[in-house]
Amino acid sequence: MTEADALGQDLATFLEGRASPELARVVTALAAAAIPTASLIRRGPFAASLAAPVGANSDGDVQKALDIFADRAFEEGLRSAGVRGFVSEERDAPTELDAHGRFLVTLDPLDGSSNIDVNVTIGSIFSVLDAPDTANLDESDFLQPGHRQRAAGMIVYGPHTDIVVTLGAGTHAATLDPDTQTFRMTRLNVHIPEGKAEFAINASNARHWPGPVRAYVEDCLMGEQGPRAKDFNMRWIASLVADTYRVLRRGGAYLYPDDARAGYAQGRLRLLYEANPIAFLVEQAGGLAIDGVNRILDLPPKGLHARTPLIFGSTDKVERIRGYYVEEHRSAARAPLFAKRGLLR
Repeated sequence: MTEADALGQDLATFLEGRASPELARVVTALAAAAIPTASLIRRGPFAASLAAPVGANSDGDVQKALDIFADRAFEEGLRSAGVRGFVSEERDAPTELDAHGRFLVTLDPLDGSSNIDVNVTIGSIFSVLDAPDTANLDESDFLQPGHRQRAAGMIVYGPHTDIVVTLGAGTHAATLDPDTQTFRMTRLNVHIPEGKAEFAINASNARHWPGPVRAYVEDCLMGEQGPRAKDFNMRWIASLVADTYRVLRRGGAYLYPDDARAGYAQGRLRLLYEANPIAFLVEQAGGLAIDGVNRILDLPPKGLHARTPLIFGSTDKVERIRGYYVEEHRSAARAPLFAKRGLLR
């Protein structure tokens, strides 16, 4: 079957031709479980107060009503999908589903929930891992490096609802058909463009950034008169799925580094259910994802909700950013490059 033949194909059928029946079943269940959330989001103000605070997770982040709705929808959808257990941003500990399940799932049920009430794109992020053949499910079973993921993806609730998924052989996208309430393939073998003069970062934190990030952004902002010799655009949606989707389509770089604020020394994005699945999608689309120097998919998780800096995008951009980090390490003793930069300090 050619790529042209696969376009328009039902997601479940597409997956069946590219994964084991058991793995295809899990990803199909995740896609189906996102449909009630997509439908609720579409209702906007005619739904309940989706942005109403209803509590806090173990990390102290405020939970919104839609966070809990999405979390429960995924739990229900995974119960009969052959999943041993799952980890969610909204839960302190793993939840066991099927003692005989072959897979584990990690979830950010609703990414970008601060944007719920301003009609900005939000989404869900997931990762699928092999379950160990042990009698009891334990937290340590989920602490697998990202290169061991069997599948990963994100659901993007925007002007249309997309699922972007990888099984380790390319990154592909399907769109929810509102007439049939099924996902149909719309983009195959996504490739991140290079050469795009665009980057995404929250510039309000500039005074807290590490030296390499300050230097990279300053050089971009100098435009044609700077060392990059071109003008750059800066983007920031404050929704990881939305920023990722843009990078997949248009290229550029996304930066959420560690910084000097209390609680941000290790970044703010969770490794297991945010950074790892996004990194898998990005790498399978020909890009790179690092913590500044190290490949995200090689980082050993230190806990279910452990955080990491995350920098990803087109290969040319991310390699350049890595170069700024390497140069800082090399010049730490003499410090002429980074200590004298003043625009963003």
